[in-house]
Amino acid sequence: MSEQELDAYWMPFTHQRYFKQHHERRLLAQAEGAYYITEEGERLFDALSGLWCCGLGHRHPRIVEAVKRQLDTLDYSTAFQMGYRPQFTLAQRIVEAAPAGMGQVFFCNSGSEAVDTALKIALAYHRLNGQGQRTRLIGREKGYHGVGFGGISVGGMVANRKMYPSAMLTGVDHLPHTHHLGQMAFSRGEPDWGAHLADELERLVALHDASTIAAVIVEPMQGSAGVVVPPKGYLKRLREICSKHGILLIFDEVICGFGRMGQPFAAQHFEVTPDLITFAKAVNNGTVPMGGVVVREDIHAAFMQGPEHMVEFFHGYTYSGHPLAVAAAHATLDVVRDEHIYARVNELSPVLETAIHSLKGEPNVIDIRNCQLAAAVELAPIEGKPGLRAIKVFEEALRRGVMFRFTGDIIAMGPPFISTPEELKRMVEILGESIRAAG
Repeated sequence: MSEQELDAYWMPFTHQRYFKQHHERRLLAQAEGAYYITEEGERLFDALSGLWCCGLGHRHPRIVEAVKRQLDTLDYSTAFQMGYRPQFTLAQRIVEAAPAGMGQVFFCNSGSEAVDTALKIALAYHRLNGQGQRTRLIGREKGYHGVGFGGISVGGMVANRKMYPSAMLTGVDHLPHTHHLGQMAFSRGEPDWGAHLADELERLVALHDASTIAAVIVEPMQGSAGVVVPPKGYLKRLREICSKHGILLIFDEVICGFGRMGQPFAAQHFEVTPDLITFAKAVNNGTVPMGGVVVREDIHAAFMQGPEHMVEFFHGYTYSGHPLAVAAAHATLDVVRDEHIYARVNELSPVLETAIHSLKGEPNVIDIRNCQLAAAVELAPIEGKPGLRAIKVFEEALRRGVMFRFTGDIIAMGPPFISTPEELKRMVEILGESIRAAG
């Protein structure tokens, strides 16, 4: 590309100057199945399913056909005051897949929008119940909940927050993060240590008083922080404390939902039912932007008061329930059902666990983590240059035909659900080779 073309695009979450000087093998031209194809014609195994989105692989023929067919009938349906039948049937399918007690779905277009929607629902719910003093929100250190002002307020990633202190929500506090290298390094699945960290919520309750707290929001498994796995019993303890004090518990399942945990939602994998669940990404295999919130039936019922001709919840988006996104989601759920995807994830997860932990002892590897079909390898940073080692490993892997995800000095992977055991083993072999080559 010309220098002018490269310069015109301000890329999201990307080191602009470095990328534009080193963009070989990093311009994608096509995709098929579990692979991307670069402009140079090289195949890259997609080790993160896009951005945790494309679990069914790229361009799945049934999803492609559904979107094409949708364009022949309805391209856009106004989101306000009018409906489109497939929106309602999709919501019903999602409710049926969710934990018992969930009743309604509010559609939006991304995980960031889903989080802001969930926070607004939580605040409004308490006000409608005569507890308008419940305005405080509790997030978690190292948490990632998108890039809306609500999401970065409850989120706990410093780089996402430090430029915007004056614009973030007030009355927000944070639980401590659950990752401790000294106690957890090289755990397989859920670490044995750390359930007691949930009791920090009791400390925040004592500090602020439960009557001021509206909701706690956490990712069941933290993907963006580098596959941080909840300690055994941690999420159940959070649920107990929230229930005890009348605090809503929100699970941010933008990464976990629709397959990654071998269940429709991580709530079912960890056997903990929250009050609201946010989703996006894999709900329609990343084909068309879509997100949403699943809520408990009684939460929705609290809004259904006042004159019937009045709007009950003043919130929504122009593209909520977009027909193309809905068509892709219906096709995705069909494929998940017909190809027994949840069972396949559960079969592949131990393959990934065994393979990834074989890297223990490789140069500069200080931790390995895994949770179902997600894993991460944490590397010792280069002195004075944090993040550079992971970039070097990422680039070495590209040369060998695998595209990983890096965050800080962590290499993360969430391979497609359609991967073969051989592909997962080769993916890990290439990661080992790349770690050694990067030095």
